[in-house]
Amino acid sequence: SVIDKLSRAFGVQAAIRTAIRDGMPVYGTCAGLILLADRITDGIAGQETFGGLDVTVQRNAFGSQVDSFETDLAVPVLGERPVHAVFIRAPIVRDVGRAVEAIGTLDDGRVVAVRQGPLLGTSFHPEVSGETRFHALFLDAVRAAA
Repeated sequence: SVIDKLSRAFGVQAAIRTAIRDGMPVYGTCAGLILLADRITDGIAGQETFGGLDVTVQRNAFGSQVDSFETDLAVPVLGERPVHAVFIRAPIVRDVGRAVEAIGTLDDGRVVAVRQGPLLGTSFHPEVSGETRFHALFLDAVRAAA
């Protein structure tokens, strides 16, 4: 919500939305996923998103900071080696549109990583565990858009 408020305060929200709509690749982790979502189930009053990902997300879906956790995920588009994912007050993807590919799920089936065209979103922070394959996947999208 702070990024949303700042984007409006500095007058860049419309430009960011336009760039996303025009095909600019964007990778959103955690709060970034929320910002890329077209819909939020539990946004705070007045909260807006940049949109672009045809998904519905729920903020802080796993609880508060003390409920943060780590787990290994199978993400077939990144190869056979599991992804070590760190969830910190993380959102969850509740619904995905037809154009969205769910590329990472928890063992119980909840979606935590998505891709739609040049947009990529993860509920977790791959950079915390040193995981670079999502960033490499994003760079592939950047190269494809160039």
